[in-house]
Amino acid sequence: MSRPVVVAEIVRSGFVEGHHYGSVVALDAAGEVEWSVGMVDEQILPRSCNKPIQALAMVRAGLSLPPELLALACASHSGEPFHIEGVRRILTGAGLDESALQTPLDYPLDDAAREQVIRDGGARSSIQMNCSGKHAAMLATCVLNGWSIEDYLDPAHPLQVAIADAFAEVTGEQVEVVAVDGCGAPLLSTSLIGLARAFRALAVATSGPSFQIAEAIRSHPAYVSGTTRDERALLTAIPGSIGKAGAESCYAVALADGRAFALKTDDGAPRVRPVLMAAALERSGALQMEGVDAVAVRKTGELTLLGGGEPVGEIRACF
Repeated sequence: MSRPVVVAEIVRSGFVEGHHYGSVVALDAAGEVEWSVGMVDEQILPRSCNKPIQALAMVRAGLSLPPELLALACASHSGEPFHIEGVRRILTGAGLDESALQTPLDYPLDDAAREQVIRDGGARSSIQMNCSGKHAAMLATCVLNGWSIEDYLDPAHPLQVAIADAFAEVTGEQVEVVAVDGCGAPLLSTSLIGLARAFRALAVATSGPSFQIAEAIRSHPAYVSGTTRDERALLTAIPGSIGKAGAESCYAVALADGRAFALKTDDGAPRVRPVLMAAALERSGALQMEGVDAVAVRKTGELTLLGGGEPVGEIRACF
């Protein structure tokens, strides 16, 4: 097995005090590897980067949702009020309520939303968990097809079999590992090349379920993450782009012209994920495309280190 390489430096007061190790791959418009660093052809667990692909399988199985709710099916949402309302809409449309969700109890990811819940005397709940949009869509797909809902997370369930088939197809790789994700759903492995290939397939589609998924993400990026999240800022700054972040510092982005990027750090530190993606996009010339807000993209990749409450350093990509 190859090793991740240094992809970022932690610089304080001009001194490099540490490093992040990881892997990054960039595909060109034709879907070939343009450049890469680290271990990009070996299996990883892409975590929530898999959600748009899972949603693709659901649409293929007949799921029909308005674009904003389809975006929510692809989301690791922040738990803002419009996210929670959207999950309820998906469930209500299937004749269900939040008691059917098998997501772990949790507070919203968004700081303000979480603090409001606590101020209001609220507690952790399944619907506030960031994966509840995906789970609601899974349940709706089961209802539509007459599949059982009690065991919808079982890898042998017809829904999960359909997801695994679609996943292998669009990544172009056989699934080698089926793990359990943080939300309890089956978690399928692929390589960073396979992950980038899958996002490219969504981004270049001109019709059908793949196009529906891509258009939902493009038109409603706040539903895919949240109003204050770096993913929303990046997708807003690059017209026609799609993207999804995941735990353990996974990230995949694809552009309308077919270029695609996927990355992961070995330590899983979320702070460096947007730094690396902004640098990858810059290296491939994506910031020079017409209509791209290059300043906004670069801003998503800025991570300032403080000393005594003042800026004294940064985390910077080095590939």
